[in-house]
Amino acid sequence: MNINYNPDVLSCLANLSNDEVFTPPKLVNQMLDMLPQELFERKDTTFLDPVTKSGVFLREIAKRLNKGLEPQIPNQQERINHIFKNQLYGIAITELTSLLARRSTYCSKKANGKYSVCSEFETEQGNIKFDFTQHTWKNGKCIYCGASEEVYSRKDDLETYAYQFIHTDKPEKIFNMKFDVIIGNPPYQLSDGGHGRSASPIYQLFVEQAKKMNPRFLSMIMPARWYAGGKGLDSFRAEMLNDDRIRKLVDFENSSDVFPGVDIAGGVCYFLWDRDNKGLCEITNQYDDRKVTSQRALNEFDILIRHSQAVPIIRKVRDIEKPKHFLNKVVTSRKPFGMPTNYKPQKKGIPCHFTQRIGLQFAKAEDVTDRYKIIDKWKFLVPRAPIAGQTDFSKPVRFYYDSNIKIAKPKEVCTESFLVAAAFKTEKEVLSFKSYVFTKIFRFLLLQTVVSQDIPRDKFIFIPHLPKYDQDFTDEILRKRWNITNEEWEFIDSKIK
Repeated sequence: MNINYNPDVLSCLANLSNDEVFTPPKLVNQMLDMLPQELFERKDTTFLDPVTKSGVFLREIAKRLNKGLEPQIPNQQERINHIFKNQLYGIAITELTSLLARRSTYCSKKANGKYSVCSEFETEQGNIKFDFTQHTWKNGKCIYCGASEEVYSRKDDLETYAYQFIHTDKPEKIFNMKFDVIIGNPPYQLSDGGHGRSASPIYQLFVEQAKKMNPRFLSMIMPARWYAGGKGLDSFRAEMLNDDRIRKLVDFENSSDVFPGVDIAGGVCYFLWDRDNKGLCEITNQYDDRKVTSQRALNEFDILIRHSQAVPIIRKVRDIEKPKHFLNKVVTSRKPFGMPTNYKPQKKGIPCHFTQRIGLQFAKAEDVTDRYKIIDKWKFLVPRAPIAGQTDFSKPVRFYYDSNIKIAKPKEVCTESFLVAAAFKTEKEVLSFKSYVFTKIFRFLLLQTVVSQDIPRDKFIFIPHLPKYDQDFTDEILRKRWNITNEEWEFIDSKIK
């Protein structure tokens, strides 16, 4: 036992929730390492954490400034006063975190208290603000963050989760100043009042608001689901992918690698946005204790391909199959025959595949629609959520196997529990298609678009719909067809069960 062990208290805090995660000091310093280090040697560099929780960003920045400014301001108290009064600013997300942030930053919950390390503040808040903010409701939703009025309309003495930084049209007015660096770890989502535990992401609002302030540098950590999915994130994804000022992106498939004990589906990432420096993005993937770094344009595809090793594979497949259809144009959308998941089985009627538990039962003929004109064909059915429960994509993914897919005969249909991946005139063709789906290469191409357990038709965008299904497909056949190298195959093999 090491009796001299003295852990950093900010690395030991329990998180408020999976949506409001305290940032470990180690991660903060990795983000600060991306910035030009001469920023910490200038007396006029200003920093803002617009989503302060523990105050760890401000504290770690203060450490670097304290060291960097020593030659210019030799007196330590004078140096500390200058740093805290003129260079560090924060906006707390709750009253509780404002007290915590001041305590860890100023060593006093009151910035002007007798124990504060800075002796020049006149107010208790100092430069870490918390102004009680209310949502602005319209038609049951907040016009700024989309929160549900039913869920978040509360008395003044309860926390509203109306985060000050994004509940204003003019964030620059909060401190009436410009900032060189905006950095932080925003809240990730809020309940939107939908069915069950429905929630909408809000981290993108903090990124967009920070860009409005036009800092020299912007760095935030957030869920990686924006790469290819996420409710209401299409415009944010397009804007991010086409912004060539994003010069660095660090990706973690497993969120617990950076937030111990926190499970964030699809992993997390952080980025560096450099206002005055456009170019390719340096992408670093961290998984299985490995780092893989490459430089590429973020907007080569409509979604962000997480692994750089996958990019040349996708390029080959698209180049070779260029004139052909891809399966995102073939797979049906939800409710392929018009019946929801909770449709009740009937005693007679049209044979219908329900959930795995219910199996093959019947549906009323008048409840069945055939907008795709496929009832009379052989149909390959795949579950809409084939990887329910798996959120860590650093581990191999299985997707489809004999016990979760169905082959529906002519005249058979299914509920919303399934999508029709493809339909054919003959049983031989549908069995050939099954062999194609069960190859690792097929499922690897699917994996490149997957960031959650939900896999609708648009996730099949990189998988070709082959011109003929007249054989048993194997990975060897597809490797030859798409010129996949041994090294590429080893990577594919490592990602798919």
